[in-house]
Amino acid sequence: MSRQSPADELAEIRAEIARLKARAAQIEAALLRSPDQRNRGTWHLAEVTETHQSVFDPSLLPIAVQEDARYQREDICHSVVVIPILRQVIPLRSGWPIRRNSDGTLAAVLPILPLH
Repeated sequence: MSRQSPADELAEIRAEIARLKARAAQIEAALLRSPDQRNRGTWHLAEVTETHQSVFDPSLLPIAVQEDARYQREDICHSVVVIPILRQVIPLRSGWPIRRNSDGTLAAVLPILPLH
C-alpha cells in the first residue's frame, strides 16, 4: 500500500477539520437561538450558559502608549500552507480520500479516467 505524502494528508485533515468546525458552528447557533429546544440527546445534554468577565483591551489606552516602542515586542510565527496541485491524480485506494458535503453526507465521486 502506498503511503500518502505529509502535504496531502495535512491538506485532507485540515479540510475535514474545517467541515467539522462549520457543522459544529451551525449546531451551536441553533442551540443558542433556542437553548431549551432539542438540547437533550440520547448520550449528551447541551447546556447553554452565560458568563461575564472583565477583559483588558489595549486599544482603549492612549495613542501615545499604544505607539510607544517600549511596550511592543516582536513575535516570530511559523505556518504551514498547503497548496493544491492542479492535476489529475489516481487515488491511493478506491473511494479515498473521502469527500463529504457540508451537511455531512458523502459527496458524489466522479470516476477517475486513466491518463492518455
